[in-house]
Amino acid sequence: MAQAHVVVVGGGIAGLAAAAFLSAGPGRVTLLEASGRVGGKLMTGEVGGVRVDLGAESMLARRPEAVELARLVGLGAELEPPSTAKAAVWTRDALRPLPAGQLMGVPGDLDALAASGVLSPAGLERARQERDAELGPDVAIGAYVAARLGPEVVDRLVEPLLGGVYAGQAREISLRAAVPQLLAVAREGGSLVEGVHRMLGRAPAGGPVFQGLRGGIGTLPQAVEAYCRTAGADLRTDSPVTGLRRTPGGWRVVTEDGELPADAVVLAVPAPHAAALLRAELPGAAAELGGIEYAGMALVTMAFHRSELAEPLVGSGFLVPPVDGRSIKASTFSSNKWGWLDRAAPDAFLLRTSLGRYREEQALALPDEELVARSLADLAEAVGLRARPYDTAVTRWAGGLPQYPVGHLDRVARIRAAVEAAGGLAVCGAAYDGVGIPACVASARRAVAGLAGLDGPPTPARGGSATEGTMGA
Repeated sequence: MAQAHVVVVGGGIAGLAAAAFLSAGPGRVTLLEASGRVGGKLMTGEVGGVRVDLGAESMLARRPEAVELARLVGLGAELEPPSTAKAAVWTRDALRPLPAGQLMGVPGDLDALAASGVLSPAGLERARQERDAELGPDVAIGAYVAARLGPEVVDRLVEPLLGGVYAGQAREISLRAAVPQLLAVAREGGSLVEGVHRMLGRAPAGGPVFQGLRGGIGTLPQAVEAYCRTAGADLRTDSPVTGLRRTPGGWRVVTEDGELPADAVVLAVPAPHAAALLRAELPGAAAELGGIEYAGMALVTMAFHRSELAEPLVGSGFLVPPVDGRSIKASTFSSNKWGWLDRAAPDAFLLRTSLGRYREEQALALPDEELVARSLADLAEAVGLRARPYDTAVTRWAGGLPQYPVGHLDRVARIRAAVEAAGGLAVCGAAYDGVGIPACVASARRAVAGLAGLDGPPTPARGGSATEGTMGA
């Protein structure tokens, strides 16, 4: 399809990645973003005179897609792993080390679990008395792990870890969609704990688990935007799309300023928006998209004068199991976790907390001052923090994280089948293949490659810097 015109709807990281891959081809690319900026949940802002992430703040490094995209758009030299990954769990009225040798909270080392003190003696004994459980083609991870190892493993480990990724409920989240590695272990049969231990032992050694970017992960969208513009793509903000109509030769994208003809369209928007756009032309796909639910959350970022901290805070932060009834779900000690931030503001200490999860989003309606106050109260109890911040920022992400219940991947397969049958249409983003930055980039690559008549996306450069991420706190 020579000089095909592809319209990408949505300027989050998935839409930007799709535009970047497409802009390396021979056709024209137009990206339409409804808001006044690109980047979606990747965003930086100034707190206490320092630029810091106000959304997602890291990306999984052991999946290559996001790191490759950063290198493709010239940020390879800015990649930087966390300075520390030593995290804790605030549970049973104490700050306890996150046990080593676990997969999304499922233990592979019961001695390490016992040493952490995260579980009560009764909970630990139940984990040792592992039981069989029905698996089937898919099951809720919380229900399955609770049946195998007891409810405390779920309540005090799986819930807070999954909550940092999905802001969801572990007893409703699909094992197959959220933690496919654990499903593979479970299908091997035998002890789940021993299976996790074997799987972790087979993991390649070396290299960081996560990566950040100097200046924040929120710098990635701007770099992708610049890359796309240099390649000739037309990126427009404040350009909401209100409709989508099929034509004999492709599609017409309806905006407030008129209509754009397109040979192909990539929908990189949240599921409710995609459902609204497809309702007239693809009602079946729209109905499936409308069934995807979302969770909201709030991030509270605070800047303290280091000289006012009675004692240094240690580690990268801590998780908070919902079962303990606290206000916050997690806290990240940003100045400890990211060396670039520590170097940029040596006299300041920045940290952030997260509040709210699926069906427990009351925090989103509270005033900023109340969210700060609740965060400070929990921090005082958890780590003895008594200092007052000299600056704060509250960021609300209403409907920010799609939920992956049992059967989610079957729903996604039905959506994609209907969309692909329409021709010249693709979907991508966090609603389909994973909520992390690498998963969103991979989703964009799949969408672009699947457009009939268009060349597939280029292979990102892996070389030098010239050609060279979680909402949870």
